[in-house]
Amino acid sequence: MRSLGLILCWISFLTLSISIPASSDDQFTVDGTVLELTDSNFDSAISTFDCIFVDFYAPWCGHCKRLNPELDAAAPILAKLKQPIVIAKLNADKYSRLARKIEIDAFPTLMLYNHGVPMEYYGPRKADLLVRYLKKFVAPDVAVLESDSAVKEFVEDAGTFFPVFIGFGLNESLISGLGGKYKKKAWFAVAKDVSEDTMVSYDFDKAPALVAKHPTYNEHSIFYGPFEDGFLEEFVKQSFLPLILPINQDTLKLLKDDERKIVLTIVEDETHESLDKLIKALRAAAHANRDLVFGYVGVKQFEEFVDSFHVDKKTNLPKIVVWDGDEEYDQVNGIATISQEEDHLTQVSRFLEGYREGRTEKKKINGPSFMGFINSMIGIRSVYIIVFLVAVIMMLRSLGQVEEPAGIRTATAAHERVDQTTSVPEGETSEHKLSDKKED
Repeated sequence: MRSLGLILCWISFLTLSISIPASSDDQFTVDGTVLELTDSNFDSAISTFDCIFVDFYAPWCGHCKRLNPELDAAAPILAKLKQPIVIAKLNADKYSRLARKIEIDAFPTLMLYNHGVPMEYYGPRKADLLVRYLKKFVAPDVAVLESDSAVKEFVEDAGTFFPVFIGFGLNESLISGLGGKYKKKAWFAVAKDVSEDTMVSYDFDKAPALVAKHPTYNEHSIFYGPFEDGFLEEFVKQSFLPLILPINQDTLKLLKDDERKIVLTIVEDETHESLDKLIKALRAAAHANRDLVFGYVGVKQFEEFVDSFHVDKKTNLPKIVVWDGDEEYDQVNGIATISQEEDHLTQVSRFLEGYREGRTEKKKINGPSFMGFINSMIGIRSVYIIVFLVAVIMMLRSLGQVEEPAGIRTATAAHERVDQTTSVPEGETSEHKLSDKKED
């Protein structure tokens, strides 16, 4: 009888095993709601869906709570796309071992997995803007526009977060490779049979022409060729950034992928009306010097960054330097500042002439590990939080109330992931850092 019982148990176990769905697709119900992932089904979800957007959150995080209704609103819209995008979330506080494995160090951390390839998301978090932003990643590499209305609709749907490249009168084959190669950086299209009104609105007078448009900065530029031998790609690469880039924590991320040096102008306040003349001069210089990036930053807006270039209360502003994007910058001998008394373009041109002739003095930025400051996505407020927590632990230890912990996590530069090179005017910096916890 005992043997018969064991046989029946084995039969029951095998029957149960056969009844469990073998396909990973059966584990998920895709109905336009946000999927709740766990450490046991996370890998399966990433491999099941071509495009899945994951919110790594903590239940106690205020930013995460505010994000929840936005994700709930965006999920059904993205699920109905021709190539759907699934929105999911995972409690990284609960599943801390998995969070550490994939290097989640802040709440919320948003990741887009496109065919299993992760990319950290720094874009907008409002539902309508989130939808518009994510649609880029399932759109065709190059759109074909056959009327004025199609051009207008394409530009409107593209939104303001990516640059837009439209080839008027260009053969699609000329930019199809670029559209695939730089899909994560910009929108690409070719337009046929457009009217003269459209040509006027985009400020070009003959075809073929490639128009590069930056909606965020209300800027555009025209390329008339040549379209072979790498010239077209070089123009595209140089046009990912606007001619004049305001420097802030978000735009610094864009500079990481650009190998050009930066002509950096430091001003007192970048919102002051007196800056208009200087910006106009810098833009004119940028047109003629596309091998350089031109940027400006205000002491009032980004003091911790500006301090790195030896700027203090005694420094005459605007100050102009050529920064290598890392830990050194060049100062042109005899032209350290832009005077308000002389024509701005003349002074900028003289500065560039001195730089190209090598009449410069190389200087180190002020402070250690400046590239770490740029690459890390840790805001200054997050640093304050970490310092505060360490101070509390030290105080409690001195009072004899707690034992010294085995290790205290220090703030490290976030490991570089596949970046999205776009500005984030409405992005929100996470303030909650993931702390070490023992799993239950």
